[in-house]
Amino acid sequence: MLKIAIFGGTTEGRLLSYELAKEGAAVTVLVATEYGAEEQGEMAGIRVLTGRKNTEEMAAILAGQALCVDATHPYALEASGNIRAACEQAGVPYERLLRQESPMAERAVYVADAKAAADYLSGREGNILLTTGTKELPDFGSIERERLFPRVLPMAENLAVCESEGIPRHNIIAMQGPFCRELNEAIMRQFDIRFLVTKDGGRAGGFPEKLRAAERTGVLPVILRRKAERGKSFEEILALCREAIRCGSF
Repeated sequence: MLKIAIFGGTTEGRLLSYELAKEGAAVTVLVATEYGAEEQGEMAGIRVLTGRKNTEEMAAILAGQALCVDATHPYALEASGNIRAACEQAGVPYERLLRQESPMAERAVYVADAKAAADYLSGREGNILLTTGTKELPDFGSIERERLFPRVLPMAENLAVCESEGIPRHNIIAMQGPFCRELNEAIMRQFDIRFLVTKDGGRAGGFPEKLRAAERTGVLPVILRRKAERGKSFEEILALCREAIRCGSF
């Protein structure tokens, strides 16, 4: 039985693990949080390991695997670097599953990162809907707390970060996405949003629905650019793995 490890926590990672388990592979899925494990769910042929791990711990888990697929979020560059290093240490082939990048939006501001977004917004008036996650929240420290409306996953640690950053409780939107255009639009109207800070999470992350809602409400999207990466699409990775399962090796 071919052993395949998947670093997941994304829609693509879950779907790939399900498909490979159906094909008869022994799949190990690694996710960073309990929330990721809940989303992954249970299925015969899939072992789920939860918790952030350093390179040495990853390498120990990868030992004996035929392949490692990095299906982490397209903005998780540090994690991807650590996974590649662990694969080299363990002598396991590495493949990066890349989520398709969205076309450039006509009415939007593109910036390099969260700090650049904060610099752009600090001199402009209006409420800001932050959908980039709590990891980037400290980068917006120069902006008045009352203007910030972070939308975060409904987890205690995320609420704790918002509190530590001085975000008023009535500004915190703790919800699980992705969200339809109508709900995005309702949130933007409810909180009188003027700017949307977002990553290009692609279709799987509800990115098109965010942009359509912003257009209908007159909100200006401020989009964090993706860093260039090399990898394969979901379909390419799945075909590669299916062939390997059929042949018994990569």
